[in-house]
This record gives sequence, C-alpha cells and structure tokens, in this order.
Amino acid sequence: QVQLVESGGGLVQAGGSLRLSCVASGRIFSINAMEWYRQGPGKERELVARISRGGSTYYADSVKGRFTISRDNTKNTLYLQMNSLKPEDTAMYYCAAQNRATGADDYWGQGTQVTVAS
Repeated sequence: QVQLVESGGGLVQAGGSLRLSCVASGRIFSINAMEWYRQGPGKERELVARISRGGSTYYADSVKGRFTISRDNTKNTLYLQMNSLKPEDTAMYYCAAQNRATGADDYWGQGTQVTVAS
C-alpha cells in the first residue's frame, strides 16, 4: 500500500501564491505518475496537473502558466506551486498516485483545502 499526506493549503487573497506538498510512504516503488486533482463546491473532481516518473508534465488549461507541478523522488514528495491564484481555484486539492501494476489512480490523500478570497 501507499500512503499520501497533503499539506500546504490555506486561505489566500486573489493574486497570491501557495505551495502544496504531498509526502508518499509505503510501497513507493509501485508508484508511476503522480497527480493533483481538485474538487470545488458543487463541482466535479478535475485533474489539475500530472507528472510522470520521468518528469513529463501535463496541466489543465485553467491552470497552465500559473501552476507548476514537481516531484522530488529523493524525498518521496510531490509539489504544486500555485501562483496568481483566482477565486475559482478554491477547492479541496487531492494528491493521487498511479499504481504501476494497474495503471489506475489507486492511491489518494485526504485532501487539503485551498480558499482564494476575492
């Protein structure tokens, strides 16, 4: 099993920045890509960003140019640097990890709340 623990959420003014972290533990070798998802009030969960084991990245159009995903494999930690935050970025942010055996996001963190005030 893999355990994921997020941190770094909080309340920030529009235009501000936050950095989310996600520490992985357990069967780390079973992880392939890692992702950040978010779910805003009354909205469906959406993929925000993904980073492969080799460092290739994907971003949702809504965050491209403002958010940066990175991972430090030596620290088993995933990051999401969020700049120029907007009120519509308000959501619960979840870290997820893709299981190399199944190809599915089998591992999830508990989430960290990000609230952007206008």
